[in-house]
Amino acid sequence: MQELIFMKNYKNNEVLRKSFFELAVNTFEINFEDWYQQGYWGERYIPYSYVDGDQVIANVSVNILELIIHGEKKKAIQIGTVMTHPDYRGKGLSTRLMNKVLEEYENKYDYMYLFANESVLDFYPKFGFTPVEEHLFSINYTAKKSPEPANIRKLNVTNADDLRLIQKLASERLPVSRHFATQHAQGILMFYCLNVFSDDIYYLENENIIVIYQKEDNHIELFDVVSLNEMNMKDILDKIADATDDIVLKSSITNEGLFVRTHGEHLYPVHVKHPITSIA
Repeated sequence: MQELIFMKNYKNNEVLRKSFFELAVNTFEINFEDWYQQGYWGERYIPYSYVDGDQVIANVSVNILELIIHGEKKKAIQIGTVMTHPDYRGKGLSTRLMNKVLEEYENKYDYMYLFANESVLDFYPKFGFTPVEEHLFSINYTAKKSPEPANIRKLNVTNADDLRLIQKLASERLPVSRHFATQHAQGILMFYCLNVFSDDIYYLENENIIVIYQKEDNHIELFDVVSLNEMNMKDILDKIADATDDIVLKSSITNEGLFVRTHGEHLYPVHVKHPITSIA
């Protein structure tokens, strides 16, 4: 093993970029290649990595966002893509990278947070992160039949025009809620569109709104609504549900592995759910 070199923000280095992508595939079975080729790797996504020769062997990525909390913008850093090659585990590389991130962004954020899997729940409290419960909200709703056709078109992410439409709305969207929302997360949203919800993206042509949802029997799971204007959620439900649907969404406290580190006297809001399409 050669001496490990620390590198960051190397998206224009083809060798390191491809090695980073390979490590992500092997660790999480996620592929960044198409996301990068489409131009969605922006300046707000920054990998912090250790490199052995021309191989990325450990990484902690930074996503620079804003949180909208009670109508106010807050500076936020979301940590993601924390991974280490199996041959290099147990050497404290993730700890060293986390400390580099914390040092660089000291006093530059209101909230720093991440979503951890069950295998590392004891790791992040060492850096001042606290586990936070989230809340899933629901309504019982029977759609009202509209006198006008809904004009819903399923979007195809392999179609260049559809992809440009998604990107345009994603880059110009309004927050879904002024109570709690993320901003400057269009790069993460485009990753979800390409890799997670590619078969679940619909365009309401009359309203110029994109809705990401899955529907099964009388249950609709709504993941995101991307709009340039303020919207009424019940109007959206009327469009995407059949007139006979009785929509039943479960409501419960959920623990999705959210860990938060706040700066100063900032408190993470209670009774909220972080948007799934901006989870790094």
